[in-house]
Amino acid sequence: MKITWIGHSCFRLESAGFSIIIDPYSDKSVPGLENVRECANSVFLTHFHSDHNFTDGVKLTPPEGDGIFTVKKVRSFHDEERGKKRGENSILIISDGKYKIAHLGDLGSIPEDISPLFSLDAVLVPVGGFYTIDGNTAAKLVEMIRPRCAVPMHFRDDSLDFGLDEISTSRDFLSHFDEIDYKGSSSFSLDEVEDGHIVVLKPKNLKR
Repeated sequence: MKITWIGHSCFRLESAGFSIIIDPYSDKSVPGLENVRECANSVFLTHFHSDHNFTDGVKLTPPEGDGIFTVKKVRSFHDEERGKKRGENSILIISDGKYKIAHLGDLGSIPEDISPLFSLDAVLVPVGGFYTIDGNTAAKLVEMIRPRCAVPMHFRDDSLDFGLDEISTSRDFLSHFDEIDYKGSSSFSLDEVEDGHIVVLKPKNLKR
């Protein structure tokens, strides 16, 4: 499975000729990022806030044959008060039959039941705080579920000049780990990932 970070919380997953997009952000909603304009077989959303639900940015193309991705939604909350502030959020558990990953969306607190997050090959985890769990809480969750790798998302990067002003950088999250793989690109394959690594990607849609 190939994982590509479009930017913010938007990812493209590809396997055996099939593709899906997760959480496309609306035009001009994330500073420093180009608008989402992708083609895929399916699009999935963790919730319906505008920086996660812009399905118009994804042109859907019918797959040739039966799609291989399965997607299961796990209920969670967008805040630490069981959704009273920002509502619910869906964790997406995605499998291509060989690999299993989780996209945590705008997770606002560690779920009471983390068992659906065990035995993951990758977790896509928000680390910027304010709207989601912060970097320290994200690191705690990763240490609890022990995926093969974790990919931070939904953060601000001052050196590359992207991200919402009110959210934090990935520094607090990364400070908890020693094995960090800075890709310098937007994509990687789960075939090549090393166990226990944090994979830091560069947004595909970064403004030049």
